[in-house]
Amino acid sequence: MNSSELAALVVEGMQDKKAKDVVLLDLREVKNSISDYFIICTGGSDTQIDAIADSVEKKVYEETAENPFNKEGNQNNQWVIIDYVDVVAHVFSPKNREHYNLENLWGDANIKHYENTI
Repeated sequence: MNSSELAALVVEGMQDKKAKDVVLLDLREVKNSISDYFIICTGGSDTQIDAIADSVEKKVYEETAENPFNKEGNQNNQWVIIDYVDVVAHVFSPKNREHYNLENLWGDANIKHYENTI
């Protein structure tokens, strides 16, 4: 599975749990980028952030039998990072998403916004 297909699975996993403001940053053309894609979303509560992160892992594992290389932040559920090396998922609380503003930090990336699902 290539990184574009993996990124699509991550987006699906986020949308399955009603993540808000899902954004895909395509970093493949950005010099010195650390991965091909960042997928960023916001959860409305600690419980939803945890559910989104679990959904991403489950969706990817069901389709690829691949576990993340690393996962950080699930102890406090304010910013959970799920690292598949070429694709990195970021699940933020609203406050931390605004503070870290990854979309602006990686402003040279091609950015795709996904509609919120209801």
